[in-house]
Amino acid sequence: MIRVLTLDLVDDAAAIAEYERWHQPGNVPAPVLAAIRASGVQEMEIFRTGTRLVMTMTIAPDFDPAAKANADAADPEVAAWEARMGRFQRALPAAPDGSRWTPMTPIFALSDHP
Repeated sequence: MIRVLTLDLVDDAAAIAEYERWHQPGNVPAPVLAAIRASGVQEMEIFRTGTRLVMTMTIAPDFDPAAKANADAADPEVAAWEARMGRFQRALPAAPDGSRWTPMTPIFALSDHP
């Protein structure tokens, strides 16, 4: 199953460049990557255009976003990463309370059409 989420970045070229640097291989802390994988996320990609980010996650059938949020909040390394990234991120108006990433609703799949 695939989940898609979105948010905006601060509209500042230097901040966006720094955000992208943090996401390069070797810059994301190993405990953060381990927590993502342990939650049932099998693959994750983030795309950017301008200040808009879109994240895709291929998730296991038993993925529980609430359990992941609770585990992330309890893990000091993940919490520190989230705080660091939060300096760059801006939630969309439709974001759930307390969340920066906003889930997107699927509205079209080519495979649904003959």
